[in-house]
Formats: sequence, structure tokens, C-alpha cells
Amino acid sequence: METYYRTRLGEAPARAPLAGELEVEVCVIGGGLAGLTTALELGRAGRRVAVLEAQRVAWGASGRNGGFVSPGYSASHATIARTVGEDQAKALHRLSIEGARAVADNIATLGITGAQPVNGHLAVARYEAGAAMQAQRDWLGREFDYPTEVWDRERVRSVLVSERYHQGLYQPQAFHIDPLAYSRGLAAEIERLGGRLFEGAAVTGIGKAGADWRATTAGGAVRAKDVVFTTGGYTARLQARMFASFLPIATYVMLTRPDPELIATAVRTTAAIGDRRRAGDYYRVVDGGRRILWGGKITTRTSPPDRLAGLLHATMTSTFPQLAGLKVDIAWTGLMAYARHLMPQVGALGEGLWFCTAFGGHGLNTTAIGGRVIAEAIAGQSDRYRLFAPFGLAWNGGPAGRAAVQATYWSLQAQDWWRERGAA
Repeated sequence: METYYRTRLGEAPARAPLAGELEVEVCVIGGGLAGLTTALELGRAGRRVAVLEAQRVAWGASGRNGGFVSPGYSASHATIARTVGEDQAKALHRLSIEGARAVADNIATLGITGAQPVNGHLAVARYEAGAAMQAQRDWLGREFDYPTEVWDRERVRSVLVSERYHQGLYQPQAFHIDPLAYSRGLAAEIERLGGRLFEGAAVTGIGKAGADWRATTAGGAVRAKDVVFTTGGYTARLQARMFASFLPIATYVMLTRPDPELIATAVRTTAAIGDRRRAGDYYRVVDGGRRILWGGKITTRTSPPDRLAGLLHATMTSTFPQLAGLKVDIAWTGLMAYARHLMPQVGALGEGLWFCTAFGGHGLNTTAIGGRVIAEAIAGQSDRYRLFAPFGLAWNGGPAGRAAVQATYWSLQAQDWWRERGAA
């Protein structure tokens, strides 16, 4: 954990670890966004809930990500449709739209002003993609009543002063937020509804206790009818099938020093930016336009922060040479959980045992909808979680799987390079 996030986490008082025995209806293991959303939805349904977090609320990728909130999944719609068929693929996309709206609704309803939502997401291409974007715009409007705009090269370059970019697809309903502040807002509402949150409460074992489950920590145990695993990229070997089903992928993020005048020579929009490369970058201006938050370069191994800063700065200046003098303030990394099928893993392990994880690369919409559909299932309100059933706990391939992921990423980078070279 980098100094920056130690400082930010320290802004809020730590919650006590679990001490003694506690009986609730649902125990959620993991205090990231998926776990917090699950607990919030269950609290709203009148269930008694306890959340066990090994570190601090949103300590992992949930508090350290880019904060983008827009529909869709890491897997393309075409890939999803090949697995489940067109109708179910569309149903899954509608869930992702609902998830993005759920985040917006929570911020508004709960008054999470610290989340600082800013509207707009622009996906830009580094090659000629106007026809493809127009087709995507028409499809999203026709099938989902989801408005988007195609921006031509002149309009894109008026807000992103870079010769690298061609067209862009703008989503006015997408937005970006401070994810750590949002997480804290959810946690506060869970507690207001009567839920219990424990920090420094790593689960050391879980087993049956009569008709219930019993999750033990160093300081006590929680007994519950239902248990939900929402542990993401920091999942330990507590649940063997889950541990063997995800790939811990590190993502890198940097924050520049304040220099609004220099930044304005390159980035003249408050929208979140993501490029459409297979191995793309994402960024946005923050702090009222005074800094840039820049992320990307996923890998199966982490690098020290000083090296991260150099890598990300080089990427930024390859896109915006005029920002060569913009210094990096801090850089950090965090582990995300990716499944080999590039879809969230949402479902049931057995009677009363649930999983809601593998949200890496999807954006915050999927943590919201994943937590919601699992809560609905536990509360007996719906079985919508079954839409994710074809994308279950597939084996991650072990060390060979990690090596394959890294090789695939390098291959995608090479493909991006050749495609952009042809567009130059």
C-alpha cells in the first residue's frame, strides 16, 4: 500500500476488528465495492448483515481505481453473445446500464458529496474508426435507448490536443467519481441501516455450524445463514475454487503535480477518457483541472512506485508531448481480479454460500449490479444472478495462466502498435 493511500485511508477512523461471537442473517467477506453494495442492498431489504474486511474498507482496488462508471464489460458484446446467445447478452448489457445508474442513484440519494461525480466519458480511437463508432452509436440507441455521440477528429482534437487521436464515442450518461469517497459513503449507510462493519478482521476459516455457516477471525466468529465472498484480487486460499478461478492482475495509476496551465495545453475536457486500444490507457483531470490521473499498463506482476511513475509518464507524453514537463506526484498499484473469460463471477457455491467477484477491467457498474443481484437472490426477490451462470469459476490455469495473460497483453500492445502505425 503506497503512502498516498495510507494517508487517505487514515482520514477516516478505523473500525474495530471482530471481537467475540456475532449472529446475523448474512456475512459478507470483503469490504470493497462489491461487498459494500451487497451489504447495502441487503440492509435495504431489512436483513441483518456483517461485513468482515481484512484491512480497511476499500483498501484494495475498490479505493484505488480510476473511478470510471459506464456500462459494459471487459469482454466484448460479440464475445458474450457467442457464449450465451444474443438475447441473454443484451440482458447482461442492460444489467450493466442498471449498475451504472445504481452508482449515480446512491451518490444522489445518500448525499455522497465527496464522490464528486463528473459527467461524460469519451472513448477515443488512434486509427480511423468513424464507421464503427456510428454503428455502435446506432445499436446502443436502438437496443438500449442509451444515447451516445460520435465526435469527428476536429472535435476530439479540440479537447484532446494530440495528433494521435481520430474519432471518439462520447457517453453523456457515463461519469467518473472518487471511488474511495463513494465506498465510505456506502459503508456509512450500511451502518445507519444497522449493519456491522469490521476492519482488520481477516477470515481464517469457514465451515458449517448446524444449518448455518460460521466464519472465524482471530478475534471471534460470525454465524449466518448466508455467506458472500466478495474478496477480489486479494482473495486468499480460504475458498479453494475461488482462489483457483481468478487471475490477480496489477494495474498502475499515477497522479501528476498541480499545473493547470500546462495541462490545459493538452486536455480541455472534464470527461473521463479511455482509448479504444486492446491494451489501452485511461485518464481524467482531477482537482478542478489542476492535475491528471492517468492509469493503464496491466501486468501479472507489480513494480515499485518509482518505476511506475516513469512508465506512466512516458505513456502520457507519447500521447501529449507538450506535457513532458508535467511532473508526477505519486504513483501506485493495486490488484484486480480477472477471470479468464473476462466476465464478472457472480453466483452460488452451494446452499447459502455465494460469490461476487472478478470485477477487474469492467468499471464500477459491475460491482453495483453484481452486489444487487446477489442481494436479491438472498432476499428471495429475484434470480437475476443466474444470467452470469455461464461465466462461472473457471480454472485460472495456475502459473501458466498468469504467464499466458501477460503474453496476451504484450501481444495486444503489439497489435495496437501496428494498427496505429498503419493509421499514421
